[in-house]
Amino acid sequence: MRVLLMLLALAAMAVVPVAAVQQAKSPAPASKSSRASKAAPAPTSPININTATQAQLESLPGVGPKAAQRVIEYRKANGNFKKVEDLMNVKGFGEKTFLKLKPMLTIGEKAGAN
Repeated sequence: MRVLLMLLALAAMAVVPVAAVQQAKSPAPASKSSRASKAAPAPTSPININTATQAQLESLPGVGPKAAQRVIEYRKANGNFKKVEDLMNVKGFGEKTFLKLKPMLTIGEKAGAN
């Protein structure tokens, strides 16, 4: 009986390191969002969507060249954005995307200005 317990204990100790080695050999694949966040860090100050360049718009997380170009084209066709929520009028900027970007956006007005 004692021999059987010793064999079970040895077997248990052998299984744990094998599982740890297998985990170390096969790291989990990176998700799309983690790759995207490495490509363009979020801006440190709010971006004025009325004056932003293509590159500045692309620095926003999830905004690529085509989306940035649509913002610029919308601005040319319709004039300046009156409020940041108007960004949702641009194709590709739905409510979910807008809510993620809202803290990083401005239209240039100072807080408390009329």
